[in-house]
Amino acid sequence: MKLVFATHNAHKHAEVKQLLPAHIELLSLSDIGCTEDIEETGSTLEENAMIKARYVLNNYGYNCFADDSGLEIDVLDGAPGVYSARFAGPEKSNSANIKKVWEKLKGKSSTAAQFRTVIGVCIDGKEWQCEGKVRGHMTREKRGEKGFGYDPIFVPEGYTQTFAELGDEIKNKISHRARAIHEFLASISAY
Repeated sequence: MKLVFATHNAHKHAEVKQLLPAHIELLSLSDIGCTEDIEETGSTLEENAMIKARYVLNNYGYNCFADDSGLEIDVLDGAPGVYSARFAGPEKSNSANIKKVWEKLKGKSSTAAQFRTVIGVCIDGKEWQCEGKVRGHMTREKRGEKGFGYDPIFVPEGYTQTFAELGDEIKNKISHRARAIHEFLASISAY
């Protein structure tokens, strides 16, 4: 089965590819010749995931799934949330985003947070969504070299290391994206 994962993010594509069974051929946007940046104009993770999946289906004709993920910090009323990638501005700078999180957390006693991923699916004329969450807390310093985005400052519940310290093998078992992908895989088991 061929499926497009609607992302230009090579890290996310590689992470998801490791989770899929061998009978699913995972294509990227580059693989299908989609070079445009699909505008995420939704105000929720759910809306953005479906916008991207529908775009690929309608413009390229491929069965597709797309995700949108966000870091939701409790004391910031769920921010940065849907704006996680561009929290510090449209240039989507990981270091600027982390710096802004730290600024917003100054003086706050709690750093409890969660990562949440929503997957929007368009396969054979059907649409649905899957979700994964992982609770944890933010650190006040970067730790680890692996991962991307907020991984160096997020410690998942039950661990003392950040996602960037844990590495792909553990992260791919416990992350928000892994949990959403497992729900997604269960939902397409008939294909």
